[in-house]
Amino acid sequence: MAALDSLLEFQLKNANDLSALLEKEKVAIATRIAKDIENLANKKLELISQLNTTDQRIGSHPDISEQKDNADISSKIDQIRSIIHDCQQANLVNGEALKRAQLSFNKLNNLMQQSQGKIGMTYDSGGQAQTISTLGTNIKA
Repeated sequence: MAALDSLLEFQLKNANDLSALLEKEKVAIATRIAKDIENLANKKLELISQLNTTDQRIGSHPDISEQKDNADISSKIDQIRSIIHDCQQANLVNGEALKRAQLSFNKLNNLMQQSQGKIGMTYDSGGQAQTISTLGTNIKA
């Protein structure tokens, strides 16, 4: 029983840690700090792996089937499930925000490339490289 309770407490801690991490990830996505987004994504994967491992250990624990009727055990399991469900929803929201940020970046990048494509390099009569703009800023007629 004590081992099962310890596993559930550990699972509850990891679920809460994941919830807090997803909140940090949301801020990192909103502020578009790529380094933080990457670091948080790696930590998120570690926590999810730990949650899966602990879940398997809880599921295969010899006392789990007879302890599900225990109010304390049942309450902890329900609490963990609720937090994990909220984490799944937060993760979906973060994923959509990240997709929108990526689309916005791609549009900006395309505009920059199109703009740079309008500037070319040529050589003057002395063989010196010159950058010219074909945006029409030098047209007199």
